Amino acid sequence: MAAEIPVPEPRPRRLDNIDLLRGLAMVFMAIDHSRDFFSNAHFYFDPLDLAATTPGFFLTRWITNFCAPVFILLTGTSTYLAEHRGKPRSRIQWLLLTRGLWLIFLEFTVIRFGWYFNFDYHFWKLGVIWAIGWSMICLAGLLYLPRWLVTVIGCLIVAGHNLLDGIRPESLGALGWLWQILHVPGQFKPHPWITVKVVYPLIPWMGLMAAGYGFGSVLFWEEDRRRRAVMALGAALTLAFVALRTVNIYGDAHRWAVQSTWLFTLFSFIDCTKYPPSLLYLLVTLGPALMVLAWLDRPLGPVTSRLVVFGHVPFFYYVLHLPLLHAMAVAAALWRYGEATWLFANPPYQVWPLDYTYDLLATYLAWAATVLLLYPACCWFAALKARRKDWWLSYL
Repeated sequence: MAAEIPVPEPRPRRLDNIDLLRGLAMVFMAIDHSRDFFSNAHFYFDPLDLAATTPGFFLTRWITNFCAPVFILLTGTSTYLAEHRGKPRSRIQWLLLTRGLWLIFLEFTVIRFGWYFNFDYHFWKLGVIWAIGWSMICLAGLLYLPRWLVTVIGCLIVAGHNLLDGIRPESLGALGWLWQILHVPGQFKPHPWITVKVVYPLIPWMGLMAAGYGFGSVLFWEEDRRRRAVMALGAALTLAFVALRTVNIYGDAHRWAVQSTWLFTLFSFIDCTKYPPSLLYLLVTLGPALMVLAWLDRPLGPVTSRLVVFGHVPFFYYVLHLPLLHAMAVAAALWRYGEATWLFANPPYQVWPLDYTYDLLATYLAWAATVLLLYPACCWFAALKARRKDWWLSYL
């Protein structure tokens, strides 16, 4: 009898709904950064301050709350997907470690330049790319443990880290700066001439990425069961948010309160702490996001097939969108004022013109222009990654 020719197993399909949700998160994220450059809401008032904001500014800021939690959760999920597709765990750990270190390096170089257009290192910001980098390094270490234990650890961190809210940096003396990096946002000075601003404390984000790793196993269930499970999980998280927020006791240091109108009372209810991300913040963002993920679990349409490109190359998009927005802001300032010195300065930007009052229309026009201008570049890079497997492509 002739020997049977082995038939190679089909390559595991790409989960388009994961890439699409990640792409949507990246697109919406640019709204917030456009607002940073094209409105005065970041300098003269906080768009989430109910005493000073407007519904338009509040919703413009609040809708972007979904971006960081979705992206970090799906980063953990993507780690599981790579493992499920047969990549050796040791290789995955090495990629997490090296990618994490690479992201931390880029936070202080390329990303920083995109924000400030200067090399004045008297000011350092520990932002979202920094947090993702350290979370990847943490996950690389956790992968020595069984998947169920990694998942439990991640969920316990997400659910319980608000128990640490009472620990203040000043109570830890010389180690107060470390607690700021881990859990309490703020500024510290490692040197009289250097200010470090912690925007994304690490503990909750590390927990979220670990939980996302555990969530990945659900995505390989049978299609109907998977869709129902993800929808049910999203609904459960959303209902848990409503219940805990109504009680107003645990899960967020910022309590909601009745306001002058029903709309602003609703805003108070849904406005949860992002820095660091409270349990309620993660519930109110990830619950609806998972329900959207379940709804997207279907073949791509004419619009979604284009948006998914941003999810194929999210970091490439991120690296490009900041200098593009910043350059457009410089051009607009030169046209309006004849100068743009404040757009080359470090925070707190005290040299900004007092009448720098571009409105939300300018914010959304700049955002739309950014997305449209970057779409061809993202298509090109996605095609490059699809046809080539050079090692360096894994780091962009």
